[in-house]
Amino acid sequence: MSLPPLVEPAAALSAEEIRRYSRHLIIPDVAMTGQKRLKNAKVLAVGAGGLGSPTLMYLAAAGVGTLGVIDYDTVDESNLQRQIIHGRSDVGRSKAESARDSIREINPLIDVRLHEVRLDADNVMSVFADYDLIVDGTDNFATRYLVNDACVLLGKPYVWGSIYRFDGQASVFWADYGPCYRCLYPEPPPPGMVPSCAEGGVLGVLCGSIGSIQTTEAIKLLVGIGDPLVGRLMIYDALEMTYRTVNVRKDPECPICGKNPTITELIDYEAFCGVVSEEAAQAAADSTITAAELADMVERRERLLLVDVREPAEWEIVRIPGSVLIPKGDLPDRLAELPQDRPIVLYCKTGVRSAESLALLKGAGFGDAMHVQGGVTAWATQVDKTLPVY
Repeated sequence: MSLPPLVEPAAALSAEEIRRYSRHLIIPDVAMTGQKRLKNAKVLAVGAGGLGSPTLMYLAAAGVGTLGVIDYDTVDESNLQRQIIHGRSDVGRSKAESARDSIREINPLIDVRLHEVRLDADNVMSVFADYDLIVDGTDNFATRYLVNDACVLLGKPYVWGSIYRFDGQASVFWADYGPCYRCLYPEPPPPGMVPSCAEGGVLGVLCGSIGSIQTTEAIKLLVGIGDPLVGRLMIYDALEMTYRTVNVRKDPECPICGKNPTITELIDYEAFCGVVSEEAAQAAADSTITAAELADMVERRERLLLVDVREPAEWEIVRIPGSVLIPKGDLPDRLAELPQDRPIVLYCKTGVRSAESLALLKGAGFGDAMHVQGGVTAWATQVDKTLPVY
């Protein structure tokens, strides 16, 4: 459906701006008025990572006058495979500052505003208040629901994107004209069910594909052209090179944008989404050891079975010596292989999957089972620093 322009046009374009944006100005649907709207627009990118990188770079090139960047993280070497707004010399720097410098190199006419904070229920409303449009590129469910609820309560639209391995999704959520994120996903998936990009991986170039779609939708909303993805979910399969859209209807029973909303203020999103299930948290409460404690057990030659519950591709990258591989998904069918006469120690990449696996073992009668806090990452950073970290 056609929507009205999100912002009013700026008073004028300078001669420099006319030269810079000339290819926009000769498009009838954009023209001078549309470019003036972009100049007057304020857009906030939640995250300067995989999706935030192409979004910020193309919004800057398009002439969006004010760009906000919210990110409290620093650039890591593993980011460079997909987060193209950062370079080798930026490793260790603030992502927000690195993004700002890249934006200024692309377009010095842009006003860049940094928010180097962790977005939460205490600050989200004040951060969002100054922007016309939010672009969400986060990869955790707690922040996605936080962004959605804040936008609904503030009456603001936002462009959402999601990526995983070879698959991507994108949509526009604007409760005034269509569904919100909760209409599509009323409840978060069970803890540990959907791994993050750090756990499951992502094809780097996929970020560019979905990020470009997000930027396109942002420009359409700001200028008031085309048919935005309000009420539609776009699904991209990079392996098959297929795009398809699914219609999404506004849920009249939605707890925040429905007829009788029950959510009228922000909630505890970490508790709502959870990191691990209650069963996993309970199992790990008194059965968690550190990487250093595991090293002591190995040095004392204690009889134990060390089980890696990651995927085979991760096992090939790095592993703790002496461990055996039983992926988390295979564990229920391989319980008979596990010994009852010695402790079993589980580990994964960072401790989430091993905690879930520990709950399974405890429920199956392996009372002495334990898991390693921080997983193989903790082992590689605290015990054997010659091992790679991924």
